[in-house]
Amino acid sequence: MFIEPSPIRKKHAEQKGQIEVICGSMFSGKTEELIRRLTRARLARQHVEIFKPKVDTRYDEMHIVSHNDTSIRSTPVSFAGDILLLSGTCDVVGIDEAQFFDEDIVRVVQLLANQGKRVILAGLDMDFEGNPFDPMPKLMAIAEYVTKVHAICMKCGDLATFSFRLSALKEKVVLGEKESYEARCRKCFYEDLGK
Repeated sequence: MFIEPSPIRKKHAEQKGQIEVICGSMFSGKTEELIRRLTRARLARQHVEIFKPKVDTRYDEMHIVSHNDTSIRSTPVSFAGDILLLSGTCDVVGIDEAQFFDEDIVRVVQLLANQGKRVILAGLDMDFEGNPFDPMPKLMAIAEYVTKVHAICMKCGDLATFSFRLSALKEKVVLGEKESYEARCRKCFYEDLGK
């Protein structure tokens, strides 16, 4: 005898929401991995919406662009809450440079996943001083999957997990690329930081 699942259990079984975080230092391939996952979702005929912080205009205002020049169209937003309004009925939400969003990004991502969406975020896990870069630690804590990618230390060639700022600027957020930052291993990072 077959018993039909209750509407509540059926809805829960259909809900496949999850949170994936891709983190690491600058030049580690975070954006490239994000683009790869979003491209695969599109190939699987899933409806994908992609967002980036409006402040990130380094390569392009309307595209997420990796250091290797792969790109994918995105929607720039000023606040994390805007993502909720613009994601609509999509299956997959991609978010680049998550560390630049306000703390509300944690709530937004939870709501999206609870709606059954696959949410994939990429961002720096540490700032230029080697401290956790909020809100990334909270996003990693609520994620089902966390992928830490590594760069190559520009001083010694070992695996790098730190983003070393080449200038003396002390602001937490300073947009820049190879002229402003280098990937460093722990030993080289702290030697150059003077700690």
